[in-house]
Amino acid sequence: MDFQQIFNAAPQVQAQAPGRVNLLGEHTDYNDGFVLPTAIEQHTAVYLGFSPNTQHHFYSQDLEAQVNLTSTDPVSEGFASYLIGCVRVLEQLGHTIPPLNVFVTSTVPIGAGLSSSAALEVAMLRALRSLLHLNLDDVDIAKLAQQAEIQYAGVQCGIMDQMASSLADTKHLLFLDTRTLDRQLVPLPEGAAILVIDSGIPRTLAASGYNQRRAECEEAARLLGVKALRDVTDLDAIAQLPEPLQRRARHVITENDRVLEAKQGVSATRFGELMNASHASLRDDYEVSIAGLDQLVTILQSTPEVFGARLTGAGFGGACVALVDVKASPMPYEIAQSVLEQYRSTGHTGQLLIPTKSD
Repeated sequence: MDFQQIFNAAPQVQAQAPGRVNLLGEHTDYNDGFVLPTAIEQHTAVYLGFSPNTQHHFYSQDLEAQVNLTSTDPVSEGFASYLIGCVRVLEQLGHTIPPLNVFVTSTVPIGAGLSSSAALEVAMLRALRSLLHLNLDDVDIAKLAQQAEIQYAGVQCGIMDQMASSLADTKHLLFLDTRTLDRQLVPLPEGAAILVIDSGIPRTLAASGYNQRRAECEEAARLLGVKALRDVTDLDAIAQLPEPLQRRARHVITENDRVLEAKQGVSATRFGELMNASHASLRDDYEVSIAGLDQLVTILQSTPEVFGARLTGAGFGGACVALVDVKASPMPYEIAQSVLEQYRSTGHTGQLLIPTKSD
């Protein structure tokens, strides 16, 4: 099905935005910290046209689902909440948004930790910018997308995912200071490529666990008398915190240090070591990993052609990211197939996401 078949008319505009994978800087963005994501080839496309009546009509090709809402209806759950959220944050700024027909299609895996929601929000806002000739730059788009997710999807997210989807490319890492939004494109370590494997484990606790971790970090910052944990750089300062707040703070502080080191430019070997340390911190101090993710990461880390590996995204399931040696005799795709064979022997059903076989 396409826009024409669903709405009996041609779309007025089309826009798209990529998903992202984060190599370092997990759970630091809502602590005003530092992150290092990159865009991925998979993307979400949004097609827009004008509705012939007073309702917005949202259709997802991948879910084969349609939701109809007026501008005053309560926000529904699911994919439509992100779309109507984008409409309503623009309305809050004083923009008049006419009733719309919206058709969505996406190749970004849902629930894998690759920011399918941010890709949807950024694509929707880009399409609205084009359709209505709105004076919004790419940072404005990211900020609005974040507000749409917080206010209408109920996730107290940081700005990383939306900034990556709006500003990153697939050839560089995007170093981002999430407090100031200062940013810099950083090359991948020489001789390295990115591998992403979905663990096949749905992120069933990701939203609730995410919001809980954010609340714990805010409490830790309050007890330490700082605006955010980004303002704490001395590990001795967190000794006064009760558990688990001390471990949560330790993760944020050490993770920020890892991003700042990687940003300066390090070898692929050292970058891999930083990724390995990041996973251990996410597992032990932040407690967002689970057994299946740990198994997949362990297999990746024990593979000779892999420099380092870690979970990516909120955790509690989803995908793992690895940095692999492109100079090794097996190609990244072949390395992934070997890893997946071992992982599936443990009873899991993972799949390769990046690179695609055609890469």
